[in-house]
Amino acid sequence: MSAQPDLLYSEEEEALRAAVRDLLTDHCDAARVISRTESDAPHDLSLWKALADGMGLAGLLVPEDRGGQGATHREAAVVLEELGRAVAPVPYLTSAVVATEALLACADGGEVLASLASARRIGALAVPLHTAPGAFFPAARAADGVLHGELTGIADADAADVLLVPADDGGLYAVEADAVGVTVTGQTSLDLTRPLARVVLDGAPGRRVGDAGPAVRRALRAGAGLLASEQLGLAEWSLAETVRYLKDRRQFNRPVGGFQALKHRLAQLWLEVVNLRAAARNAADALAADPAAAGDDADAAVAVAQAYAGQVAVHAAEEALQLHGGIGMTWEHPVHLYLKRAKADSIAYGTAGAHREALAGLVDLQAP
Repeated sequence: MSAQPDLLYSEEEEALRAAVRDLLTDHCDAARVISRTESDAPHDLSLWKALADGMGLAGLLVPEDRGGQGATHREAAVVLEELGRAVAPVPYLTSAVVATEALLACADGGEVLASLASARRIGALAVPLHTAPGAFFPAARAADGVLHGELTGIADADAADVLLVPADDGGLYAVEADAVGVTVTGQTSLDLTRPLARVVLDGAPGRRVGDAGPAVRRALRAGAGLLASEQLGLAEWSLAETVRYLKDRRQFNRPVGGFQALKHRLAQLWLEVVNLRAAARNAADALAADPAAAGDDADAAVAVAQAYAGQVAVHAAEEALQLHGGIGMTWEHPVHLYLKRAKADSIAYGTAGAHREALAGLVDLQAP
């Protein structure tokens, strides 16, 4: 029988949250993030260096004997809650979680893994962002020791130093992003803080680090499970900022938040966010207990979290936009960043429908 999940935060996790939030408060305010989205360099690499190198967060999921911090998915989830709360334009989910998890499943990825854990390099798994765990993913063609092909919708590829490319021979290859034969071109993305790119490989050299199938599946499962924590942080910010605004905004000489209709909407949203917190913490706890094996408990926890998280995060951001009134519709107010991130996250690593279908299979509850 499975152990009961621990949904509460430990003292160490709360201390980690406080440290990350303090850093983001100082270096990732809304004006800076909006300014980044208007520039040719959407990623804040100085912030990434402070988080990944200065605080050692890039290697949280990597065991100490392989160059990391030896923490668990629970701690990584706390970091992602805070990054979601700030819509931080850093490649933490894609490099420190997804690419790292893929390498942890590879027998020959130690050198690349150590470089990601130490934040010397940034990695990206060259699988489209919308791909669900266990779903089909495109692969490059391997021939004569080099790779050919075109892969689209790769998150944070333009910030990556090394690309992890699945090939049609069943291998996962580490490809240097600046190597001859590699072209990375930005694509139009709704979420300006997590840009997508097209990767074209034309005779690009790569080093096989392991088998693509289990590595990609493990990476996408962890990405989907911990994405729920990012969505939780986003939803919590949206709710808290909306409550704060409605307490200050006055109409008919009384706070707008005092109107009963708005109280009901906020109460409903609060219930949804509380439920999302439980689902996200359950997914993080299950992944921490079963990081490598394809266990039904972890698979089910991830599916439950992602079947629910997307709609709550989008609803929270939409309510924030509407209840901020006219100011919420302006570019200068950050709520549009949260709505775009929520919308993009709702299809990242599988849609809610894909996860419900996966969950139905796991619990043997097939549609008639």
